Amino acid sequence: MGLLLMRLVGGIALIQQGIIGLRGEPQLGGIMVHLLATVAGIFLVAGLWTPFAGALAAVIELWCTFAQPRDPLVHILLVTLGAASVLVGPGAWSVDARLFGWKRIDIRSRKS
Repeated sequence: MGLLLMRLVGGIALIQQGIIGLRGEPQLGGIMVHLLATVAGIFLVAGLWTPFAGALAAVIELWCTFAQPRDPLVHILLVTLGAASVLVGPGAWSVDARLFGWKRIDIRSRKS
């Protein structure tokens, strides 16, 4: 449930930031960045290609942190959520889990 909540919050925030950016910036470079952020947010919400979508979100938001002089806290939060999605994975309730199976790693104790 925690991974699902993290993916939903991060994805919805990316979609919202992307749509706001698409409304305000007419330049081609800005449109591409915000469109990619929106697509990454949709993939995170669905749990599809989660490592790729999280990495894309982290890179885009890291760029936005330094490129835009506005409040960087939202971008820093989204960088963190994107990187955490890459490291942790999609979780059991995702399209990735349905397509590729949910991976579980059991660490055995070492016996002398």
